[in-house]
Amino acid sequence: MNRFQTHEVLNQAQPFADVNLFRCDPALVEALGREGASWAAEGLDALGAQLGRADVLDLARQANANGPRLVSHDRSGTRVDEVEFHPAWHRLMAMLVQAGAHSAPWREPRPGAQVARAAQYLLFGQVENGVQCPVTMTFAAVPALRRAPAWAAEWLPKLLSNEYDPRSLPVAHKRGALVGMGMTEKQGGSDVRANTTRAAPLAPGEAAARFGAHGEGAWAIVGHKWFFSVPQSDAHLILAQAEEGLSCFFVPRFLPDGSRNAIRVQRLKDKLGNRSNASSEVEFEDAVGWMVGAPGRGIPTILEMGGYTRLDCVLGSAGIMRAALCHALHHARGRSAFGRRLSEQPLMQNVLADLALESEAATAFALRLARCFDEAADPRQALLGRILTPAGKYWICKRGPAFGAEAMEVMGGNGYVEDGPLARLYREFPVNSIWEGSGNVMCLDLLRALGKSLPEARAALAAELMPAAALDPRFGAYATGLLDELPALAADEGGARRLAERLVLAVQGALLLRHAPGYVSGAFVASRIAASPGGAFGSLPAPCDCAAILARALAA
Repeated sequence: MNRFQTHEVLNQAQPFADVNLFRCDPALVEALGREGASWAAEGLDALGAQLGRADVLDLARQANANGPRLVSHDRSGTRVDEVEFHPAWHRLMAMLVQAGAHSAPWREPRPGAQVARAAQYLLFGQVENGVQCPVTMTFAAVPALRRAPAWAAEWLPKLLSNEYDPRSLPVAHKRGALVGMGMTEKQGGSDVRANTTRAAPLAPGEAAARFGAHGEGAWAIVGHKWFFSVPQSDAHLILAQAEEGLSCFFVPRFLPDGSRNAIRVQRLKDKLGNRSNASSEVEFEDAVGWMVGAPGRGIPTILEMGGYTRLDCVLGSAGIMRAALCHALHHARGRSAFGRRLSEQPLMQNVLADLALESEAATAFALRLARCFDEAADPRQALLGRILTPAGKYWICKRGPAFGAEAMEVMGGNGYVEDGPLARLYREFPVNSIWEGSGNVMCLDLLRALGKSLPEARAALAAELMPAAALDPRFGAYATGLLDELPALAADEGGARRLAERLVLAVQGALLLRHAPGYVSGAFVASRIAASPGGAFGSLPAPCDCAAILARALAA
């Protein structure tokens, strides 16, 4: 042995990689079929194999280690407001767009299309959450733009295209396009009614002279956005004050005459996580936009989009949970301490099984919620989706940071350093709680939805919960109590967080009791329904079959 060779590297788990992310997840495979999208299994199996490759998983590290860079001017001094990205970002974006994560249910509508896309999105969430932001906003923008026929004919084919085209060009010259959003301002944040950005109609003669037929309905916009997502998008939907009130406007990056719109990127945000993605501050110096929806009805227009973006927050958090669980469990199976594999030690089994329950429940809830969007023509399903979307975004996203911290702790110091993925995943969790409405905003939205249709909402929840009531008396009492107390709970703003939590736990419990193995549903009810889910992970009560839960959590 060379005397300068200080040691051999032993007892280090290999990275979690080169695995089929779909096939190793029985809960996702089962939920896909249960919620009406079994036809998509073959494509998702192929996608799971692609995304689980070591080289693809490493793209996330590269994209975050080499974040976007603002280029305000070109070398000749011309203002360009460009954002440069690492090649890893573009490779990941191309994968999402080629898979149709931004458009498939709109381009090829069929029963189960939203569920299939949700499963796909959840798989992508296990790789890199930053690239999902522009995909989500484009996905959510399509229904709104379909109500703007003057723009739909030119833009929709590009938005529905499966070609990722990052070139900075007018949309007429591009093979595919993306849309971002800009809502919040410095003085208002979530209170968008406080927005001061203003819009005034261009004089018809001036608009026609500049843009020809496209000039009809053009507005000049002056103001700012404190958070302007993905500034390199081909267009944004923003809110601005018109004479009739707050309205929604479509603001393209390049105008119909080929010139750049006057959207000035002031700086990129220096964020805790989501670092591969560009978020920015911008000012509008007589930028030109076109109204989408009715004058003064900007908030209802945006709220429809908000339903889809909030669904994706639930899916994104569920995906990151699944990734953190897989990395932690794989590590525990490959490392020994005190004479045994970590995964064989009772206390570690309890921690990992508790995380596995949380992840499976989040997956089941997320795909059930997606089915509400698939079946939105049914008033009961539409109402259930209206209730469960803000509740789910609150609870599942809120569980993420604690989940990530516990998964990191399973890996010890190896989890805390940037060489592995856990630190990045941990930083990624909070954005889904904050983006598209923080926890309190979601809970207030839930109260508004219940206040508008409480009897119908109670009936929809009863239809979802009561088929499972007879399967476990503890759950039956929990569900009955929730339904009985719903009128009082819906009137108590101070208790809205507790209501959202109870609703999500009830739906998760019903899904698991009806469809998961008994060792999963029994442990979930014992730890979340019969007792409070608060506190640290790893306190599952006896008897729980932790070994069986873990064998299911990450199938060979």
